[in-house]
Amino acid sequence: MSAAADSTAFTITRPNTAKRPKTGGFWRRVIRHVLRDKVALLCAIVLASIALSAIFAPWIAPADPYKTSMMRRLLPPLTPHYLLGTDELGRDMLSRLIHGGRVSLAMGLAPVILATILGGSLGVTAGYFGRHVNMAIMRVVDVFYAFPSVLLAVAMAGVLGAGIVNSLISLVLVFIPPIARVAESVTTQVRNQDYVEAARATGASAPRIIVQHVLANVTGPILTYASSLVSIAIIISSGLSFLGLGAAPPIADWGLMLNTLRQAIYVAPVNAVLPGVMIFAASVSFNLLSDSLRTAMDVRA
Repeated sequence: MSAAADSTAFTITRPNTAKRPKTGGFWRRVIRHVLRDKVALLCAIVLASIALSAIFAPWIAPADPYKTSMMRRLLPPLTPHYLLGTDELGRDMLSRLIHGGRVSLAMGLAPVILATILGGSLGVTAGYFGRHVNMAIMRVVDVFYAFPSVLLAVAMAGVLGAGIVNSLISLVLVFIPPIARVAESVTTQVRNQDYVEAARATGASAPRIIVQHVLANVTGPILTYASSLVSIAIIISSGLSFLGLGAAPPIADWGLMLNTLRQAIYVAPVNAVLPGVMIFAASVSFNLLSDSLRTAMDVRA
């Protein structure tokens, strides 16, 4: 699945006016739309449950996720004292899934947040100043944008080496280009609005116009698009761990758990697919929630 998306799908929903539009009512309408969307609300509950479980993992996990025992390896789910069974080393699966949510969610959110800051800054700068600045920034972005996201992530992680930090850097580099493209597209639409032209006429500096007038109108589309990348980040980071380019044993990570349990797929199939179920639930929930946000933002006042 590619992290790239058609940046033209985002349109500015503000009316043309000489004054800067107020955003309070806009965001209230977006929140109301999401709360009325039952699917989005369910996804938000699922994500909140996973996140809270990961945050409070040391207190709610029923066992030590790193304690091994060859005497109880690959116990099936619903075994007494082991609700979801054990893995290939006899470690409690429920505890490892709860703790694994920490790494997997962090690897889904952290690279997208960093890429949004870096890519958004590049895109806004290119979109506002245009011409030579736009050419210099966007042509470099296009070089990275030309590669499929998964291939680029694997290549970057292979060059940098295995490890969570290197995997994080790889994902940030993967997501900067598409976010920069979206930021550049929406900024190009905003820079010619009447209220921006009025600010220029008063002699306001470019940084002041960007901060006070442009960012207020481009932040929504950028954040909405960035939220759709979280699910992709979770999948790619899990894939890197599965390939041995991400988290290393004995760290509890859903992708790494899939790798270590794949040899037990015929002996304990339920145990082996549980990490995949968690990856699927988290990524689909993020994806559906971002779709609801995008729909809410595309609704014109």
